[in-house]
Amino acid sequence: MMDEEATKRYARPSGDQNPAQRRSTVQDPQEEREITVLPRRRTDAAEDMKTSDSSSSCCAACVGLEDRCPRPKGLLNLLLTKACLMALLFGTVWAITGQECLPGGNLFGIVILFVCSVLGGKLLGLIQLPTLPPFPPLLGMLLAGLLLRNVPYITDAVFISPHWSAALRNVALSIILTRAGLGLDPSALRRLKAVCVRVAIGPCMVEACVIAVVSHFLLGLPWVWGFILGFVLAAVSPAVVVPSMLLLQREGYGVEKGIPTLLMAAGSFDDILAITGFSTCLGIAFSTGSTWMNILKGLLEVVGGVIAGLILGLFLCLFPSNDQEDLVLRRTLMLLGLSIFSVFFSHVVGFAGAGGLCTLVLSFLAALGWKTDKAPVAAMVGRSWDVFQPLLFGLIGAEITIASLNPSTVGLGVACILIGLVIRLLVTFLLVHFGGFTLKEKLFIAVAWLPKATVQAAIGSKALDMARDEGDETLIKFGLDVLTLAVLAILITAPIGALGIGLAGPRLLARYVKDETERGAPPTSTNPPAEEKNHVIIESKV
Repeated sequence: MMDEEATKRYARPSGDQNPAQRRSTVQDPQEEREITVLPRRRTDAAEDMKTSDSSSSCCAACVGLEDRCPRPKGLLNLLLTKACLMALLFGTVWAITGQECLPGGNLFGIVILFVCSVLGGKLLGLIQLPTLPPFPPLLGMLLAGLLLRNVPYITDAVFISPHWSAALRNVALSIILTRAGLGLDPSALRRLKAVCVRVAIGPCMVEACVIAVVSHFLLGLPWVWGFILGFVLAAVSPAVVVPSMLLLQREGYGVEKGIPTLLMAAGSFDDILAITGFSTCLGIAFSTGSTWMNILKGLLEVVGGVIAGLILGLFLCLFPSNDQEDLVLRRTLMLLGLSIFSVFFSHVVGFAGAGGLCTLVLSFLAALGWKTDKAPVAAMVGRSWDVFQPLLFGLIGAEITIASLNPSTVGLGVACILIGLVIRLLVTFLLVHFGGFTLKEKLFIAVAWLPKATVQAAIGSKALDMARDEGDETLIKFGLDVLTLAVLAILITAPIGALGIGLAGPRLLARYVKDETERGAPPTSTNPPAEEKNHVIIESKV
């Protein structure tokens, strides 16, 4: 069967060997080796041909099957891809955290609350009634958290521990205070002067004092807790006022007398005043010792917060320097990091009221040092607020258990809120009396100064968190009363304020319409850089 020609002998020639190899050749007689190469059999070739034919037929079948069953594209492919990514993310997190990402764990509760809050805000924003402005999305976020807390079986699965909830709300508070400090405009304050100061200070202080007195006699709150409640409810909501003012300004309503600019500029000062008063009263309420020592400690918190804010603000003006790469990102991270650190560190050292003031001062001073470069930083801080806004309002809504509410507390609380709103309405109308506005414009300013939402959600639960840390049942009851009234104020005033501004603006304000010459010509201004700067500040604030 074997072909003789296929057998070859290979012998190493003796001439190429060195002497040592020759000696070894003499000693080893088995020098030559035979390598036999067998010829291929015809049966093997046939088997190879069959294998190649079968593989090619399989490939052709696969290609034909792929043509008959096309790959999913478009929306279906997008949904499947996102589902796979979510499954991979969940599997990874579950492998790391274990029970925390399952129903009943903190991570699971936070994710579900965030998703439901975003969906609630989107759904409420889709409600468009004829001739009426849209509702604020924050109401949908608040109601989503309220439903998750009070639906029987869902509340057991969506669980967030008080420690996690308080930490997330403090982060959201830090972002709100940072945005408030960046949104302060000294040039607007100098331009509007007395009217802006009166609108920012007068209604806030009067409403806080009135609510403190009324809550002391109706709800039985101590005087310090009455003022805590008063400053919580006295702050106006930029989340409702600023977008509504920008819409009216775009349409030309009240632009000639600067009413939208007045309200947007005064809103930041109003919030800062309310937060300062709240921080001072909060420090007094949780201090031990005599009354005068508690007042002194509250003043020390204010002074310490301002001094720390000045130091950190000057630090931010110098670091990072202008020659560094990714300057906006680094400034934003430094600003948010110092703000969050200030709020949390103030709790650790026992001066809870100093952290908020420190955040306000350092962000305002940093904005002054950055000048016109603060607009991109404010925009990036606004993106972080887009993430924490659903969490904040959802967590605030989830703190309220309807079954545990006292009907008398709810009724008397609504009475306190309404009394404060009426007093605020009258005081605002009187304070703008000498500002050169008409009767309709005064009414509009008074109505626009009613809505409450953002500050109430940020600081409404702070007293309750501190009371839980103390473990005092009496203080916990006071903190729950403050939080309940803050939520009621949001539910009552936010939709009323948004609808009131949207309906009263076109009817009470004069519309400024440019003629053809002004439309064709470029806008003239005595101070164009300042107006452009103000416009950038307002847009970044939104």
